Amino acid sequence: MSEQPAIVLVHGAFAESASWNRVIQRLSGDGGTVVAAANPLRDVEGDAAYVRDVIAGLNRPVVLVGHSYGGMVISQAAAGNAAVRALVYVAGFAPESGEGASLLAGKFEGSTLGAALEPYPLASGGNEFRIATDRFHQQFCADLDAGEAALMAATQRPVTERALTGVLTVDEPAWRTTPSWFVYGERDLNIPAAALRFMAERAGSRGTFEVPGASHAVAASRPDAVTAVIRDAVGHVQV
Repeated sequence: MSEQPAIVLVHGAFAESASWNRVIQRLSGDGGTVVAAANPLRDVEGDAAYVRDVIAGLNRPVVLVGHSYGGMVISQAAAGNAAVRALVYVAGFAPESGEGASLLAGKFEGSTLGAALEPYPLASGGNEFRIATDRFHQQFCADLDAGEAALMAATQRPVTERALTGVLTVDEPAWRTTPSWFVYGERDLNIPAAALRFMAERAGSRGTFEVPGASHAVAASRPDAVTAVIRDAVGHVQV
């Protein structure tokens, strides 16, 4: 296996792979492989299985990066996976075994996501959710301009209720054995900063960066800060 780590970026709910574009542009000058995986957003175990397939196909060490619900996915996908050498949580959930996104988001006051969601029934059963178009800007990316927020609202990927309420099923979350870094926005309205700070401390984060004034869409609105944290993680792998 090559010693040059690949960087795998896993988006969360109400986003899609292009939400990493500004981070990818910055990382592309570093000479490594960067892949933005298309997270299915269907359920934690299935989404993690897909990400494991992406990792296996790269055949090299990986720095695994997860945004929001993507943090659930990377915590499951990296468990017991020797290819994953570092984890970066970008406004991302870092659950303990048996914890889910909905539980962690409600652990501290401050999330206004529930009131912004629109449910839709699925033919296969259950519901999926999207953020209402007229609430997307304020809820998800208040520090971006209105035009970009409108594009993001139109291209958002809905997430199933099963994914949001699903829990980490591995015996030991990846962050217990794999070095982790955290970066998130001070004004995150999806996952309160207090919850993100709690998870970073619990995980023994190697570096925790709370970006003043930043929204949940911190990778899009503050790509320099997010890129710097990913580079820190990559540097750890290359030592």
